[in-house]
Amino acid sequence: MKNQWTSLLFGVVKVSIVGRGTERFLNDCIREDIVIWNVRRSQKDGMDFFIRLKDVHALRRVVRKNECKCRFEKRLGFPFFVRKSWRNSGFVMGVLAFLLVIFALSNMIWGIKVEGASPETEHLIKKELSRIGVKTGKFQFFVENPDDIQKSLTDNIQQITWVGVELTGTTYHLKVVEKNQPEEEKLVSPRHIIAEKEAVISKMFVEQGQPLTTLHEHVKKGQILVSGLIGKEDEQKKVAAKAEIFGETWYKTTILIPLKTTFHVLTGDDKVKHYLQFGSFKLPIWGFKDPEFKNFEVEDDVRHVQFLNFTLPIAYVNETYREKEKVSREYTVKQAKEAALDRGRKDIEDKLDEEEKVIGEKVLHETNENGKVKLTVLYQVIENIVKTTPIVQGD
Repeated sequence: MKNQWTSLLFGVVKVSIVGRGTERFLNDCIREDIVIWNVRRSQKDGMDFFIRLKDVHALRRVVRKNECKCRFEKRLGFPFFVRKSWRNSGFVMGVLAFLLVIFALSNMIWGIKVEGASPETEHLIKKELSRIGVKTGKFQFFVENPDDIQKSLTDNIQQITWVGVELTGTTYHLKVVEKNQPEEEKLVSPRHIIAEKEAVISKMFVEQGQPLTTLHEHVKKGQILVSGLIGKEDEQKKVAAKAEIFGETWYKTTILIPLKTTFHVLTGDDKVKHYLQFGSFKLPIWGFKDPEFKNFEVEDDVRHVQFLNFTLPIAYVNETYREKEKVSREYTVKQAKEAALDRGRKDIEDKLDEEEKVIGEKVLHETNENGKVKLTVLYQVIENIVKTTPIVQGD
């Protein structure tokens, strides 16, 4: 018989018949629409076979019509399991309560480990985590996902540059990269300060060492700006040169801007659907209707169920459908040129430190072909050009 597991779900009975006319008995069962399977001859005038639990009453009608004796040998399936369990209800309830407690404990937060942060920064991180609800003893289902936690920490704690958040079992692991804080240099060996790149000196403050250049002077890459040798030639002393020197440098870049662009933007409308996922099957539990959006993007938030150190193939899925629409943007040549200059400026500013800045730009070449504006631009930048090199014998 096919799909025997469905029969086990509703109950199966093993039947043994003995007597005259066993073949006729089976034929009568078939006429009564009794499903039988695994028919075996047990002795000379006996047979064993299986029937469904719901066919027992029909089988008794067949027994009355025949001369065979019938006996139920085995009872298998879920209904009989429930009946046996009910007799031992105390034990079953204890097992269920134990599994429920283990399940609950496996899906709570029991640890938060922070790596790479100083004690002060670690205190601020744990304070922020507590504010957004990430704390020991809270269910993981009621906590934001790791990406949102990472964004919240990065936005609200100024002392960190980046933080990685990962949930492993019942513990959150946070890897932190703090912002570099300037520290006093200690036990620095004698050195020169040289130009990191070609520039025109715009700002210069020498704390230690012999300056070999002046303001507004053009210097080449590798040229010594501040010497670590001080004093007269016959009585020179080696020191660690220290200075703050900014120069005007130049960046040449090419930017291409299309006059007409088509892209998608989010409208702000969304619809949320909730599922229980068992393996690859999703059972909807809220938000049954499909979104009426023509164009949309889907954002999934999947929370897997934990049991001890195992991740079960069961998960709570939150699907957010965000409506998006196609937008066409068309520039004039003048607007495209301004957008290209802004983009080039922003790309360079992203590479600069806080004290460095773009002070000017000059368009070297401009073309307008095939619906695109192409600019070659020279940007003037004020940036730190200091680079150190140790003093070697013979300098």
